[in-house]
Amino acid sequence: MSVAENIRKKVGTLPHKPGIYLMRDRFGTVIYVGKARDLRKRVSHYFQPSRRLGWDLKFRALVEAIHDFDFHTVRSEPEALLLEGKLIKEFHPRYNVSFRDDKQFLLLKVNLNDPIPRFTLTRLRQDDGAQYFGPFPNSGALRSTLALVRHQFYLRGCRPLTPGERDYKHCLYAHLKYCTAPCIGNVTREQYLQQVQAACEFLAGQCNEMQERLEGEMKKAAAAQEFEKAAELRDLLADLKRTTRKVHRFERVPYSLPLAIDPEKDLAELGAVLGLAGPPTRIEGFDISNISGTFKVASLVSFRNGRPDRANYRKFKIKSVEGQDDFASIAEVVRRRYSRLLRESAPAKGGILEVQEARDEGGQPVAAELQRLADDVGAAVRGKPARSPNTDASAADVRAHRAAGTLRGRTGPGLPDLILIDGGKGQLNAALEELNKLGLGQIPVIGLAKEFEEIHRQGAKEPLRLSHASGALKLLQRVRDESHRLANTYNAELRLRKISESILDEFPNIGERRKAALLKKFGSIQRMRLASVEQLAEVPGFGGKAAAELKAFLEARSNLAVPGPGQIQSPTP
Repeated sequence: MSVAENIRKKVGTLPHKPGIYLMRDRFGTVIYVGKARDLRKRVSHYFQPSRRLGWDLKFRALVEAIHDFDFHTVRSEPEALLLEGKLIKEFHPRYNVSFRDDKQFLLLKVNLNDPIPRFTLTRLRQDDGAQYFGPFPNSGALRSTLALVRHQFYLRGCRPLTPGERDYKHCLYAHLKYCTAPCIGNVTREQYLQQVQAACEFLAGQCNEMQERLEGEMKKAAAAQEFEKAAELRDLLADLKRTTRKVHRFERVPYSLPLAIDPEKDLAELGAVLGLAGPPTRIEGFDISNISGTFKVASLVSFRNGRPDRANYRKFKIKSVEGQDDFASIAEVVRRRYSRLLRESAPAKGGILEVQEARDEGGQPVAAELQRLADDVGAAVRGKPARSPNTDASAADVRAHRAAGTLRGRTGPGLPDLILIDGGKGQLNAALEELNKLGLGQIPVIGLAKEFEEIHRQGAKEPLRLSHASGALKLLQRVRDESHRLANTYNAELRLRKISESILDEFPNIGERRKAALLKKFGSIQRMRLASVEQLAEVPGFGGKAAAELKAFLEARSNLAVPGPGQIQSPTP
């Protein structure tokens, strides 16, 4: 059965239900994720010849690349939207534009262990004992519903962790009778907790009475020809229904790197189109990941004989680059990676390898096959003659021995046959400049620009464009996508680690200096929790009141929240 017949037959089995669909190419790679109110109607549009004249170039290229598709049914459109965003972040399909950043859907958070609990919006779920509701696909509806909840249950909307009389004087919520003012003892903490728990039950879906009341008020306003008020109530009711509609919890979709159909053929084709002396047996790929200049990291992936060589993957933290500068970041990573290989190829006096001042100059290993690597290094060191530690002499020695493949370092097999940079001409030039400084200008380097899959080469004025069916291009895409995945994974790992270590950021009005002073004195959040109020007050910038508030804050965060009412089930962000 041909591909077209198989797809046509599969489309005929699609249900008339909401869901998402994943388009795959001939390698099994997900190239597009979409959502639909009616799966059969939506997916069938891709394969109707009568619609071909209305397609743009991008859509035409997508349809021509589709080799198969998968689908998943859901219960509602909001579920489809949530699952679509989750899968796009998981697979980063080539033809999707929206949801490819690291931003998550909004969550609603409340910690019942706080002195005076409050509802806040967040995008990340933490293991801090708080209750979370969501995520919510419509942020506007969520904010409108949150305002309704605060008014309905007389909850505070102020920012301080523990508001007092001074805050009450400037609080509009209390003066407008929107809040029961627990900050001045107008109600006890136990009474206020009952209000908060009632709001939690409301957000968990027990809101039928509220919906009926709003519908009644809307009909009365319409009957009295108060159409503006009726429209406001109608919109509020719609927002409430969107926010409190339950959604299904989706299982995580595992990542799998698509396999090559014929790696040897792809390597031979790649060597031919790039004009190399032979197939590039070993390829190293680099990528940069950061968010607005923060958490700047880089990845290095290694492919041997067209397949991932995960024992030689590396990840880097960018150290010397200020702000968001991909060119300088690529230059730093290339310099660190190949400087280390040069140093490790040249034993110091007495035949002992030079010790690096910075242990992670070559990147942190991703796969921990330590014993095998140690054996390789021992054999390499024993079998090598001593060389001068002089950098220029080492570089000359590298050039002399590279063809025979004798350069080996501590972490594996030495210099690659091809270096792939994720980016265009700017990133390529930055890498070439650093390699030339190290005397490694003979290593072939290319850049792969994602927008049009253009291959930028040294000395070539125009980029090289290969057919999307080309095995050589598919191989480069696999290397590029794997380096992109590794960089994004490391970036997310650092952000989550930062979040877990930055609980102090939630304490109101604490700046970087006071936070640094606390961490300098105590060293960790756990030690702060064990400290007394008097010990906390000894930290510069903390008086008795601030120390007592910090102590109460840390104690509240150290306890697990009392299990509350059922929460809205949703995908884990």
